[in-house]
Amino acid sequence: MAIKERKEREKQEMRNLIIESATQLFLKQGYDKTSIRSIADDIEYSPATIYLYFKDKDEIFYVIHENAFDLLDKELRQHDAIADPFERLGALGRTYMQFGIENPDYYDLMFIMRAPMEQIKNEEKWKAGECAFGYLLTTLAECLEQKKIRPADLHVTAIQVWSYVHGLVSLYVRERMCILMQTDEITRQILHSSFDLFLANLKT
Repeated sequence: MAIKERKEREKQEMRNLIIESATQLFLKQGYDKTSIRSIADDIEYSPATIYLYFKDKDEIFYVIHENAFDLLDKELRQHDAIADPFERLGALGRTYMQFGIENPDYYDLMFIMRAPMEQIKNEEKWKAGECAFGYLLTTLAECLEQKKIRPADLHVTAIQVWSYVHGLVSLYVRERMCILMQTDEITRQILHSSFDLFLANLKT
């Protein structure tokens, strides 16, 4: 292996180590209580080493966000082949919920944890986030065009759909669904049935 290739690999390995450490510390301690020094201590390097790869803690959080949204988008894109936009909408919602249920730590970082979004604001485009939301917009636009759902403003409807599934997943991830006093399997069935009823109310 050439020296340049080896250095690039080592650089990427260090970035991954920093990201993995930061992810766990964010989840364990929260964003505010996690510092560059605590990340450095965790990986047994100096804070100066981390600054060689990231300008600040917010940039690290942004990269973690991007990685998580990339994973979500790949799951959603599995439904590209579904021709009927209303059926695709249902598949997207169920996949979104499944992603949150199976990846509660990532979901917490993506949508629930309080953390500054300055790095995202500084980017010209939030590619990963816009990609996932854009897919929802495209699908809903097709539903409206084909009169699969009641006439309504596209963006209002998109926020309505997203808010509904986000609410269900958040209640589950934060263990508030225990109020149902049901097994986990039955609780998940209730979540999906609730979403199916929501979809039915959108239909024309």
